[in-house]
Amino acid sequence: MTKSTEFAKLFVDILAADLDGQSDEGIPLGISNRHIHLSELDIVQLFGQGYQLTPLKELSQPGQYACKETVLIAGAKGAIEKVRVLGPARVETQVEILAGDCFKLGVKAPVRQSGEIDQTPGLTIIGSKGTIILKRGTIIAQRHIHMTRSDAKHYGLADQQEVSLRLVGGRGGVLENVVVRVSDSFRLECHLDTEEANAMGLSSKSRVYIN
Repeated sequence: MTKSTEFAKLFVDILAADLDGQSDEGIPLGISNRHIHLSELDIVQLFGQGYQLTPLKELSQPGQYACKETVLIAGAKGAIEKVRVLGPARVETQVEILAGDCFKLGVKAPVRQSGEIDQTPGLTIIGSKGTIILKRGTIIAQRHIHMTRSDAKHYGLADQQEVSLRLVGGRGGVLENVVVRVSDSFRLECHLDTEEANAMGLSSKSRVYIN
């Protein structure tokens, strides 16, 4: 065997080893910026009696959509404009911000799963027709994966289980504490916020892999 042949074989072996464990197609990635979910009552307070949110773009999860409407959110130290409203309406208003926003707003938002808003700080929300002062509901969304029961069976995972993710690329690495959320109303997708995705050099076209 010539040296060039040996080198070629070694290269193939290294490449095969590098791809080991990535034979699956990976999990699609959704990247979220700061946004707000509003209750029916707060929609009225912010935009007027009888107001209906205006769907702008369907999101990856079935039945979820970005709205034309935006609001201003304000804390003790500052404010952020043009925070996108997501629909449909929820039972209780929830604001999902980025870690960096906490410094600008002057709030200490905990990392929580969506809907877990007990003992969370509030904010002032300003719409086109009014203002509300939330007593609670401001969180940093915990990184998570949406999957159906069939997906969970495929990966050998259970609802609320925490996993780590392997991220490939020039700034790749491993993310811990990723919560699996299982429901047949979901579509398979990992959700990170823009800060997490930017730190790892990821885009909406990226795929992530469960360790």
